[in-house]
Amino acid sequence: MLKDKAYEYFITKDHNCAETALLAISEEYGLGIGPEEMKLVSAFGGGMGCQMLCGVLAGSMAALGKMAVNGRAHATENFGPLCAGLFEAFKAKLGSVKCSELKKLYRNDEVRCLKTVELGLEVFEAYAKEKGLVPAKE
Repeated sequence: MLKDKAYEYFITKDHNCAETALLAISEEYGLGIGPEEMKLVSAFGGGMGCQMLCGVLAGSMAALGKMAVNGRAHATENFGPLCAGLFEAFKAKLGSVKCSELKKLYRNDEVRCLKTVELGLEVFEAYAKEKGLVPAKE
């Protein structure tokens, strides 16, 4: 299960929320994203450092692009609506997409934003399965 990788990357390996989302999704679905590519989302952790867009959502969107884009986004039919759907699913499940709001709801000093990371990865996994981007596991 994708959310099971959250603790390993976020707590044990001390990655930020965006890095954790991208690395966990990459590992689970064989996207081939390693430490160098992961740096592309590093700045999205902590809501881009200013508690705006949730880093889990940003990292998940990056993974969605890797999984769904054919060549480039503009050439990928329905990619915009696919992204919008993930955004809305995340917002519906977690109550917000804004880091500062999510911190109020889920953060604690002991494990920081682990709950947000776990919930966000649950959203991604369900959404990716629903859209046929990954096979449903039995």
